[in-house]
Amino acid sequence: MEVMRPQLVTFDGRNYRKNPIQEKTYQHEEEVEDFFQDPMEYADEPCDADQVEQTPQGFRSSVSAPSLLYKHIVGKRGDTKKKIEMETKTSITIPKPGQDGEIVITGQHRNGVISARTRIEVLLDTFRRKQPFTHFLSFFLNEVEVQERFLKFQEEVLEKCSTDRGVDNTIFQNPKKLHLTIGMLVLLSEQEIQQTCEMLQRCKEEFIKLQELVDRVLERFQASGLMVKDWSSVKLHATVMNTLFRKDPNAEGRYNLYTADGKYIFKERESFDGRNILKLFENFYFGSLKLNSIHISQRFTVDSFGNYASCGQIDFS
Repeated sequence: MEVMRPQLVTFDGRNYRKNPIQEKTYQHEEEVEDFFQDPMEYADEPCDADQVEQTPQGFRSSVSAPSLLYKHIVGKRGDTKKKIEMETKTSITIPKPGQDGEIVITGQHRNGVISARTRIEVLLDTFRRKQPFTHFLSFFLNEVEVQERFLKFQEEVLEKCSTDRGVDNTIFQNPKKLHLTIGMLVLLSEQEIQQTCEMLQRCKEEFIKLQELVDRVLERFQASGLMVKDWSSVKLHATVMNTLFRKDPNAEGRYNLYTADGKYIFKERESFDGRNILKLFENFYFGSLKLNSIHISQRFTVDSFGNYASCGQIDFS
């Protein structure tokens, strides 16, 4: 990290410096590292009166977090929690595992409580980014015309390009699951799913034009921390071919294997040569349909119609 250009993280519309860390790797996946390696002085960290309240006993602040991330605040043998408490002169109370709630920080000094809160938020943001995507925002493309045109596309590709490396019928999308992806989400609790539904409803009330809608929906979700910012503008896309669709279980993308001493082994999935497909089908017509709703779709699920299961949606009609 460059000193003059530190990495920043955003919470509640405010930017904070992300301090350098050294992560440890342990043999067992459930063991988590002691995140903060070096002492941190809290006196120079931002103090926001909106994030902390004064009580008869001192000062108090709280952070909402899914229970899945509690272990990263506790750390291995409780080291991370103890380190934050010691260096900020605060006390941190975390709900029991499996119980969603608020992480409560109390202390005698306002700046210490703010510092502890900031560190906890950085931890939560860091480890949320390591979680696999669970949901995605999408427009369903389940009109009959589009599905039929997609099957025609598949037929012609296999007819003209089946001799190309890696091209076979296993890499085509299920026509019932065709969709336009807006963005990927990490939702770790029912509360976060409900928060997503409510946020999507507010987006419907505030935005009108399609590109403005998808761009500003993404901005709203990125600001909430539920979606990682990877681009400045949405590029709507529908996946029609992907080697993740192969039936071979050993080709389900990049996955992790462990050696006896706990080291990772990475294995890449088989690729395919798509040059002829791009040349022959760059202007293929897949049909037309009216985009009348946005769905919060859950990965690796199927509903009664063969599409991805939807956890919530907004309708434009």
